[in-house]
Amino acid sequence: MRMLMLCAIAMVLSSTSLGAQTEIPSELERFTTPQISTRPAQKVLVVEAKGDPRTVGGRAFGLLFQLYYQIPETPKGPQQAAPRARWPIDFEQPRSDWIGLYALPVPDGVSELPEHTAPAGLKAMLTTWEYGEVAEVLHVGPYDREEPTLQRLREFVQAEGYKLVEEHEEEYIRGPTMAGPGDPEQYLTILRYRVVRLPGGGA
Repeated sequence: MRMLMLCAIAMVLSSTSLGAQTEIPSELERFTTPQISTRPAQKVLVVEAKGDPRTVGGRAFGLLFQLYYQIPETPKGPQQAAPRARWPIDFEQPRSDWIGLYALPVPDGVSELPEHTAPAGLKAMLTTWEYGEVAEVLHVGPYDREEPTLQRLREFVQAEGYKLVEEHEEEYIRGPTMAGPGDPEQYLTILRYRVVRLPGGGA
């Protein structure tokens, strides 16, 4: 299953991730069913990494958080946004050819990266992720059990007269921390795609 890669990636998420809890926070309840909403474009700090995420994901997230915390304007602590990732790839290709874009939102006023030397195979940049209309749903549980949730999202998008466009995105609301993996049954991940309405797809 293509989302197995996130098991390795999530192990390096920062300790700002929420700890395991028994209930879904009220602000996330609306995501328990698939929905289409509108999101503004978001400036992000991105680390691009090529290769099997089980081996490059840790280094990518390490550089991402290192740079983020060196930028004075970025919010820290509870105000910090959750990390996210995009996958502009064909998941059927060999893992050694996969490209992952590991990201954290930053204020619009951030204009340059701190001085750094990126490890081999990694590249950091500031860019803007476009959104517009998006389809989103909350997945509760381990990353390797996302496929049924993704299928619900796909079926919803089709029923609403839309189609998925661009790459798969994940926002890691609750997951492993620096203290350990926690309880995978309590992980919270928002699965997201940009969407466009099909001709004749409704009002």
